[in-house]
Amino acid sequence: MSVLDTIVGPADLRTLTTAQLTELAAEIRERLVASVAANGGHLGPNLGVVELTMAIHRVFESPADRIVWDTGHQAYVHKMLTGRAGEFATLRTEGGLSGYPCQAESEHDWVENSHASTSLSYADGMAKANAILGKDDHVVAVIGDGALTGGMAWEALNNIAADKSRKLVIVVNDNGRSYTPTVGGLANHLTSIRTNPRYEPTLHAIKERLNRTSRVGPVAYDALHAIKKGIKDVLAPQGMFEDLGIKYLGPIDGHDLESVELALTRAKKFNGPVLVHVLTTKGHGYDIAVNNENDQMHQANPFDRHTGEAISMAPAGWTSVFRDEIVRIADERPDIVGITAAMLYPVGLDAFADKFPDRVFDVGIAEQHAVTSAAGLAMGGLHPVVALYSTFLNRAFDQVLLDVALHKCGVTFVLDRAGVTGDDGASHNGMWDMSLLQIVPTLRLAAPRDGAQLREQLREAVDVSDAPTAVRFAKGPVADDLVALERIGSFDVLSRDDAKDVLIVAIGSLAHTCVEAAEILRSAGHGVTVADPRWVKPLDSELIAMAADFGLVVTVEDNGRNGGVGSMFTQALLDADINTPIRVHAVDQQFYLHAKRAVILERLGLTPTAIAADTEAVLNANAARSGNIGVI
Repeated sequence: MSVLDTIVGPADLRTLTTAQLTELAAEIRERLVASVAANGGHLGPNLGVVELTMAIHRVFESPADRIVWDTGHQAYVHKMLTGRAGEFATLRTEGGLSGYPCQAESEHDWVENSHASTSLSYADGMAKANAILGKDDHVVAVIGDGALTGGMAWEALNNIAADKSRKLVIVVNDNGRSYTPTVGGLANHLTSIRTNPRYEPTLHAIKERLNRTSRVGPVAYDALHAIKKGIKDVLAPQGMFEDLGIKYLGPIDGHDLESVELALTRAKKFNGPVLVHVLTTKGHGYDIAVNNENDQMHQANPFDRHTGEAISMAPAGWTSVFRDEIVRIADERPDIVGITAAMLYPVGLDAFADKFPDRVFDVGIAEQHAVTSAAGLAMGGLHPVVALYSTFLNRAFDQVLLDVALHKCGVTFVLDRAGVTGDDGASHNGMWDMSLLQIVPTLRLAAPRDGAQLREQLREAVDVSDAPTAVRFAKGPVADDLVALERIGSFDVLSRDDAKDVLIVAIGSLAHTCVEAAEILRSAGHGVTVADPRWVKPLDSELIAMAADFGLVVTVEDNGRNGGVGSMFTQALLDADINTPIRVHAVDQQFYLHAKRAVILERLGLTPTAIAADTEAVLNANAARSGNIGVI
């Protein structure tokens, strides 16, 4: 039996010999590579925290000592060491282990949120609760240098430093990267610590030299320690943390288990807020990951572990369409600039940045700053394109509303991974954006159905200079282009019959689903028209008026039901005194467990067969109520 398979819980780590710990680290890395190669997931970050995680669980006593991971994608090793190593092959599969901490899986998992920069606030609250309740337990927050660029982390640090008695240990996992190399002044500061080898050797050399002088040497060395902080500020500039009132330990080699344990043990004994600065390498122990220039296999699709190459090439995705088109637009318009929050490659701004490096700004994990900075760029005469995952726009809603829209700033938001995303669980689903953005005055919201429409509507969006615009699209491969029969106003008619039994309003990437549902209904004898609004805010008044001619309106979207397009369409019909019945197909606003996007959509009834069956049932019920028994 392997050492890893003997680990039932963290306490088992404390009985292992040095040789067994070395073997355990190797076995963990082997299992990480094997499981992620099969299922996909976050490989690089977890390979980098093997020794760090082992040390945390050897020094602290989870779950009494609470460990909070920021973000949770670096918690795979934590899962293995808390009794889940035997299940690790099920990682990110339906019914298996989540790719993030999960309270339902283990008492050792506290925070499930996969949004960055939150751990210190959770830890601050937990430490306050411990103090009020008289508990003597510690709280450990593990935060990456990338997440430390988020403003929320600094708000928490300011509060943590206010109470010198809280038993709170902050572990900065400094690998110089989030998805890609960490940017900004803080990153430069940490780099200066990470790359400055002078402090400890210099202090040691001075001590050795002075102690050779038996009478004055020790006294001089004591005096030297009295001015230690001044030397530290010069040779290892960690003064920024100590000036806040937070004890600083480091930098520590994060792959030297003994050194990390020693630092954490010292931090634990301090009985106040301590920051332990640990240096790690993403992908450590797997050269293919370390040498991956893009992101050191931060997040990998299933791959051949011997080469690192993806097992299969995914078809062209929505992001690639945006990547190509934004470069074309930037070629034509020198006023176009790009902004991303530490996700240059995932959101498709990398090609823009390669061609026009002075016109793309990576602000770090700082969505609020990104949006208000975009407002400033617009006020300065440029047109910013802010590219984010849809779920991360939630963090900057106030800025969209009051910093951009209130000031009539021409800013375009490009929302990748909108709708149901699936594999990464509840906090990555982008099913909130259309509900949130519907309430922003003057904002115009596009939901393209295919690649051609993404290109066209992106261009329409950046042409708006007096209000914010947003373009949202789904995760995964982009569907074949659906050519419209006709454009009326701003909406497209995708298919049409002479009979007007049903009007299907097809939103975004579900347009193909709606066209297929229409074919099923036609085969049952119903007349169906499928319309794509293209711009779902504001809805075209001509589309609303068209609904009066039909027996039933059906809306289909992969956004939350409350406040979504179907909800707005219903309100628009009421406002126009149109009495046509309406059926809304959308996502129930719940927190969904991880599964493939297609699986979740099927469960929600967002498939051609389910939509057609529901529509026919409604038509039959309406006919029965009107006294016309049978299918109409």
